[in-house]
Amino acid sequence: MAMLLASLLSPSPLPTTTTSSTSPRAVRLAPAKPLAATLAAVAAAGLLALSPATAAAAAAGEAEFKVYYGTAASAANYGGYGGNASKKDAAEYVYEVPEGWKERLVSKVEKGTNGTDSEFFNPRKRSEREYLTFLAGFRALAPVGAVLDNLALSDVGLQDQIASADGVLSTERRDGGGQLYYEYEIAGAGAHSLISVTCARNKLYAHFVTAPNPEWSRDEAVLRRLHQSFKTVDPARPPPASS
Repeated sequence: MAMLLASLLSPSPLPTTTTSSTSPRAVRLAPAKPLAATLAAVAAAGLLALSPATAAAAAAGEAEFKVYYGTAASAANYGGYGGNASKKDAAEYVYEVPEGWKERLVSKVEKGTNGTDSEFFNPRKRSEREYLTFLAGFRALAPVGAVLDNLALSDVGLQDQIASADGVLSTERRDGGGQLYYEYEIAGAGAHSLISVTCARNKLYAHFVTAPNPEWSRDEAVLRRLHQSFKTVDPARPPPASS
């Protein structure tokens, strides 16, 4: 009896539940790459396309150029200088030409009629070209609008381009010596042109860079560099060296 009473009064052990607790494990993550490095890797894989403007600037930076020395000789002196005289020493103007472009031989008749003195073209597309004309007997530039109209009188292609253009941009600038240049940009229906005009040595010089619109879109940076490279040579200073 006593044993039965003791068993009733003694607390029976409570059931226990075993819970398996696992401590969280640390996971090591690879460090994030800098954004610049990521973009560089993507570009290297050919997955990041350059914008047209960036691509054109890169093309201009990679292209090679040479300096052309123009003498603006009259038709009577067509054929160059004799003896040991060099075109560089006798240069009246200079401009850059892309390596690989070809020089077109200007005839004596052409030089005498419209004043074309030099011309280069892209052999892949002959209508993508750079050329210079000059006229004697000009001491100073006429008003900016009148100059372009007079240039177009002897250039049918320029007339057509101006007629088909939405507008013509014209600006004035002066170089380090104070010489005045007129600059024109013509975006025609089929072609794009950049023109720079100035007076020196009692002559009017007009430098043209022109290309069909597809070639303009592809080579704009190079063509603008050609346009900006034109300058007349001060008789008191040596012409710039070839690059």
